[in-house]
Amino acid sequence: MDKWRLIYLDIYDGYMQMAIDEAMMILKAKNKIPNTLRLYQFNPSAITIGYFQSIGEEVNLDYCKRNGINVIRRITGGGAVYHDSQGEITYSVVADMKSTPRDIIKCYEYICGGIVSAIKRFGLKAEFKPINDVILMGRKISGSAQTRRRRVILQHGTFMYNTDISKLAVALKIVPEKLKDKGAIKLEERVITLSKALGRKVEKEEVVEALIEGFAEALKVEFEKDNITREEMEIAERLAREKYSSRKWNFMV
Repeated sequence: MDKWRLIYLDIYDGYMQMAIDEAMMILKAKNKIPNTLRLYQFNPSAITIGYFQSIGEEVNLDYCKRNGINVIRRITGGGAVYHDSQGEITYSVVADMKSTPRDIIKCYEYICGGIVSAIKRFGLKAEFKPINDVILMGRKISGSAQTRRRRVILQHGTFMYNTDISKLAVALKIVPEKLKDKGAIKLEERVITLSKALGRKVEKEEVVEALIEGFAEALKVEFEKDNITREEMEIAERLAREKYSSRKWNFMV
């Protein structure tokens, strides 16, 4: 069974979190780090938007500014995501492409299987829904995004265990037509948290344990806990300072 590096539970601001993911991808392409699963949280809460999105169209910037919510552009595609510092864990997988399915949908399903398997440990049945979502009780509990460079894949995604959906609904500009396309009237009918599904408050420690076990099962690997290397941190600190916290990058100006 393959051995992967496991890093948890990193807590940084959004600029640094996105920088670390890219730094890992850079060093994996140079074969300087092993395949890695990283679990992390954003502090303060943040919104990440997909590479091709417009901040002005997707994010309520006035609300975010008033409430100290950072907004960061990802290098991956996909939609805007609210990362609740008190109720959401983000995962990232950085691996060489030979370790994952070549087909994009099958690759999403393979990696998102870690979320499905984690939820199973709470006695619930979730399912992967193409292109990149995990659905529980007919509602979205996790979304993921992916990019590939130099034979390396980065996939990262959200897991809402106790996200404040009311804040999410205000921080993001939710287009009513998109909800109707999904058969929903309110956002609460479109998304769900693990706590809501279970009818009790789920603790972070429970989720972390389930995610580690779930990804080990889905990816068919053994994890060895480790820390981010000094070189990864040096690259990430530079990227956070020069790229991810810059207006030029985030607003594409």
